[in-house]
Amino acid sequence: MNKPPNLFLQLEEDINLASLNPNTQNLLLRNLNTLKTTQLNIMIVGATGAGKSSTINALFNMDIATVGTSSSPETSNITAYTLHNLVLWDSAGLGDGYTNDKQHAKAIKQKLKERTKDGELLIDLVLVIIDGSTRDLGTPVTLINNVILPSIGDNPNERILVAINQADIAQKGRDAWDYDNNHPTPASAAFLDDKIVSLKQRLFESSKLTISPIYYVAGFHDGEHQQLPYNLSKLLLLIVEHTPKNKRVILANRTLSTKQSAWQYDDEHCDYNQKTRHHLWEGIMDSIHHGADIGSDIGFVFGRTGELIGALIGGTLGAISGGLRSLFRL
Repeated sequence: MNKPPNLFLQLEEDINLASLNPNTQNLLLRNLNTLKTTQLNIMIVGATGAGKSSTINALFNMDIATVGTSSSPETSNITAYTLHNLVLWDSAGLGDGYTNDKQHAKAIKQKLKERTKDGELLIDLVLVIIDGSTRDLGTPVTLINNVILPSIGDNPNERILVAINQADIAQKGRDAWDYDNNHPTPASAAFLDDKIVSLKQRLFESSKLTISPIYYVAGFHDGEHQQLPYNLSKLLLLIVEHTPKNKRVILANRTLSTKQSAWQYDDEHCDYNQKTRHHLWEGIMDSIHHGADIGSDIGFVFGRTGELIGALIGGTLGAISGGLRSLFRL
């Protein structure tokens, strides 16, 4: 699929064509119209050189993004990328000196405290990206404890995500990465696993956070050399799992990268892409189907939409629609 599908249009078409009673049909359309005006806001923070921009470019269809800065003067050094109903807030990189870091930290705090017109916190999730090539875990832990936690509101375990980028250069040496098969060598995998355990433990000891970091490679292409992404599918699943269910469909609506290579290589601990597609379907249950009594017929109502989601992130057309009955059995 070269062009990402417009799931909102397909959902509307499915609802209008379904054999439903008028009250149920109107409720589904109202739920859809609410979703059309709903935004998902994700903030990305990390040190300069951690790969925030490359991660954004790898995960999302940045060809459609509109770019702006925060409307607040206090947070004007935060760049906003808007992809339909998804807004990515890319904060300035930390580590460029005490004065700049202090200013950037203040901007992050201000943005995290910002609220919508309904009084809800604007930022849904914060993704903290750590440079895998550095052994310094104290700086990101301090960032989380001193800047993010005091400003993020309730349920920080559900709203803070931590990921170590550039796993391919985390361990120094010639045999740190199997570039032919694009995965870590056994020694490098053990090194990265230990780093994850250490980071998880430090976060718990310092702040009682019980989050589970992951490692990945965003990848790059400089015109001469190319490093394909690794565990990007695992990172996306982490994001989707922590996205409020009523906003998950927003991630699927023309925002994700359509490059098959982005989702091809991972640690194979599970089928991350398939789990992500199912979580996106849970989002439809929560946002569109919410309050409507259509029972097991949901597979017939949203059949075409199911096919489109089944084709996302490395899937094939129709891959998920056949399982709709069991997935949404109430």
